[in-house]
Amino acid sequence: MPRFDTDRHWARLSTRSALLLPVSWLFRLAVEARRFAFRAGWAKREAVGVPVIVVGNVTVGGTGKTPLTIWLVLYLITRGWHPGVVSRGYGGSASDERVSEPVGRHSDPQRVGDEPVLIARRTPAPVWIGVDRVFAARALLREHPEVDVLVADDGLQHYRLAREVEIAVVDAALGFGNGHMLPSGPLREPVHRLAAVDALVINGAADIDSPVPRAAQFEMRIAASRVYRLDDPAVIAAPESLRGQRLHAVAGIGYPDRFFALLESLGLTFVEHPFPDHHRFEPADLDFGDEPVILTEKDAVKCVRFATARHWVLAIEAQVDAAFGEHLVHCLERRA
Repeated sequence: MPRFDTDRHWARLSTRSALLLPVSWLFRLAVEARRFAFRAGWAKREAVGVPVIVVGNVTVGGTGKTPLTIWLVLYLITRGWHPGVVSRGYGGSASDERVSEPVGRHSDPQRVGDEPVLIARRTPAPVWIGVDRVFAARALLREHPEVDVLVADDGLQHYRLAREVEIAVVDAALGFGNGHMLPSGPLREPVHRLAAVDALVINGAADIDSPVPRAAQFEMRIAASRVYRLDDPAVIAAPESLRGQRLHAVAGIGYPDRFFALLESLGLTFVEHPFPDHHRFEPADLDFGDEPVILTEKDAVKCVRFATARHWVLAIEAQVDAAFGEHLVHCLERRA
């Protein structure tokens, strides 16, 4: 099966990426013009009445935003805040810009997206989705007046939503690829955009090479906490309990190799089965006879309806520099 963890022409200036450079330059011009319009006040930013923390990245694909969003929500609760979460709901079928809806533990991820369902399952915060983040945020606040801070998952480029704090996540292993904008490279915005954020969270290392000055940097690592059975989440075990078995590791995330590397570090033996990000799983995708299967949490929410006792889920936790939380609260209090 081919890899879906990265488009190889983005890793360097290949023939393919070179041919796409003219389109990339046009895309960059459009992105820079749009951002300038908001900075100059020609395009209106809209506040929603509570502080907003935006979590995002400047590259396509997964960098660890969802684990960090979950960590942020739980941390804010420990500090006395009442957070809510708004998300685009990428991977779902809800696409009307003037529609928003709540996401619960049992929402259909095929409709609302896998990441919002995962956030709803892992945190007590209300979660709403909407293509228009401002519309979704206002709908959430109408239904949950107790919410006093919003976390916008994957909202760095949604400039119309006014924000008090911007957090960018960078994957240390993947970096910025060939450094070019889409479609020649993996960048949604130029790397110099990182100079304007309030915090740069590096997934997998304490520092990363970058050609621009940067905001305060903090390290984040993803750690395995436990495994549980998908058909009965009350059945929990240590990841090491699966050692000695031949597993089938299934990952439909931005960079499946990150999941496979984590399993390898746990001493597990497995066959790799990478799928495209946000893949809509069917029973046949997990049919490996009587051999056990291990899934990411993001994929697992889409497979509950056909789960069996052979299906295990690896739960992960974001481990973030202690100083990051203090920095976040300081930014919020300074701008509230």
